[in-house]
Amino acid sequence: MNTRYWFHLALILTLSVGSTTCSTVALAQNIHKDNTSSIRPFRVSFPESELTELRKRIIATKWPDKELVPDQSQGVQLATMKELARYWATDYDWRKVEAKLNALPQFKTEIDGEDIHFIHVRSKHKDALPLIITHGWPGSIIEMLKVIEPLTNPTAYGGKASDAFHLVIPSIPGYGFSGKPTKTGWSPEHIARAWAELMKRLGYSKYVAQGGDWGAIITDMMAVQKPDGLIGIHSNMPGTVPPEIERVLKCGDPMPSGLTDDEKRAFDQLQYVYGHIGYADIMGTRPQTLTGLADSPVGLAAFMLDHDSKSLKLISDAFAGHPGGLSRDDVLDNITLYWLTNTAISSARLYWENKLPFFTVKGVEIPAAISVFPDELYQAPLSWAKQAYPKLMYYNKLDKGGHFAAWEQPELFTAELRQAFKSLR
Repeated sequence: MNTRYWFHLALILTLSVGSTTCSTVALAQNIHKDNTSSIRPFRVSFPESELTELRKRIIATKWPDKELVPDQSQGVQLATMKELARYWATDYDWRKVEAKLNALPQFKTEIDGEDIHFIHVRSKHKDALPLIITHGWPGSIIEMLKVIEPLTNPTAYGGKASDAFHLVIPSIPGYGFSGKPTKTGWSPEHIARAWAELMKRLGYSKYVAQGGDWGAIITDMMAVQKPDGLIGIHSNMPGTVPPEIERVLKCGDPMPSGLTDDEKRAFDQLQYVYGHIGYADIMGTRPQTLTGLADSPVGLAAFMLDHDSKSLKLISDAFAGHPGGLSRDDVLDNITLYWLTNTAISSARLYWENKLPFFTVKGVEIPAAISVFPDELYQAPLSWAKQAYPKLMYYNKLDKGGHFAAWEQPELFTAELRQAFKSLR
């Protein structure tokens, strides 16, 4: 199919999904003539038979014995999983989030031999700042759905026209609707280069980048690589840990002397994290062994829920009838996306590909901003942040929010990005 076809199809989709996508025609005009760099409109569509099969598998779950302790120290509790399974099989409606996704302008383009899926929403405000946001694991583009409108249409959400962003939200290769790499080599560094190519392909000569979890590492690597057009970054899981502290943590040695109170707290938090990320260890060394995650939806859900203790508590509360920053549907939208796209193993391989430390200084030399949420894996001290990001332009500690900041606290996250990038407009 030729370029003219894709342009007209993108135009039809733009006119059919409402004012949010009014500027998407501009994207279609960036389509290249060769097939490998073309940008194709994308819509989500799963047959009802797959949803029926999912429900059957949930109902047929073979359950383990109840945990032997009254808390979550042995992992996700049986009561949480049984209530999740009950709701998933009987009350949950995937079609609601499918409709939300299809109301947004979505596209695919091939980069380095792999299809990259992305949401691209252009603001109606002419001086909007282009921003690429990257998710992590066990997240997806679902994490960002609540912040799209506030970031692109700030005047409807208490902001000013000068706060507006054009948004690009890609799915990491092996995740969601992006292609599953068929060859090794898709490391965070490679993904960072692909994101720079994506922004270039979309015609953005000046832009900023944001990320948490894997997105934070990918964003850091974009900054290290300094592609043309990237003028600044923001992270809610920054890499600030000094190498000498990282070595102590890896060796399990006692806390060094001379640390400030904030640094001591960060050390204690990181010491706990390194002792409780078994999921990262197995995905980093034996991702293919997790075959059961592709066979059991409840097994997949349990594995995804057990990312960190504070997020697990938040999610468990939601299924116990006490929702906080995340609802039952929020959680199941994300898990169901993994199930329907069969990306449990392909997403896990990113841990195997990665050779970078999660929290250590990466060598970013361009302007950077940091938001420290209290329930993040660790709270980056300002002293470490200044050393890790010599052009630190913004640092703020918040009193609410955790690892999935955009998903849990969209209003706070939106306000942080507006403030963080204000000096770069």
